[in-house]
Amino acid sequence: MAVRRIVKKKARRKEPETFADGVARGLRMAARSARKTARMYGTPLYFWENGRVVARKP
Repeated sequence: MAVRRIVKKKARRKEPETFADGVARGLRMAARSARKTARMYGTPLYFWENGRVVARKP
């Protein structure tokens, strides 16, 4: 019976993100959460399009 070795991968170092990258990621997460909540409760989402505020159903 052969013995298997588990090879652990080394964690890859990430470059530190800039403040702007962190803000962009946070906004995307907030938008995803807002869309999910709107779908759950059937409320419209509001967007800014062509100089107007537009309500859309999710």
